[in-house]
Amino acid sequence: MHIAELACPAYEANRTTDDLLGGAAVLARVPRSELEWVDLIRRGLPAPALDALARNAGLAKADIAAAVGIPERTLARRKQEGRLHAEESSRLVRLARVIARAEQVFEEPAAAIDWLKSANAALGGATPLSLLDTDIGAEGVMDTLGRIEHGVFA
Repeated sequence: MHIAELACPAYEANRTTDDLLGGAAVLARVPRSELEWVDLIRRGLPAPALDALARNAGLAKADIAAAVGIPERTLARRKQEGRLHAEESSRLVRLARVIARAEQVFEEPAAAIDWLKSANAALGGATPLSLLDTDIGAEGVMDTLGRIEHGVFA
């Protein structure tokens, strides 16, 4: 089971966290549990996961760098080194999880990205994407997505 699928059986029609990060072709093996994700994150994601996420989500690398709170130059260095550090990997997985959840809620990748890039009153006028560089910000975005899914916010 993928992290993004936990507590959401209808998710099968949407892309998963590992799909967004390049799947088995990039990750070498697809994590099937939270503990396998932890192991993969601790070892560091392969650098091509950055390119896969940019391509699959339709985000510019600058958007990804800002969303994960890592300078673009650092990400370029990691690409040359071939692997992200554990904290960088954790942030990239967090971003992919939020994108996967947004796609699930909005039922279309383009609509999900548009929502992530748009100012949101429920988030104090911030764009959801701008809050993903912290755990608390990401929790707020995920909570807002849950509220949208259940009709609390229009």
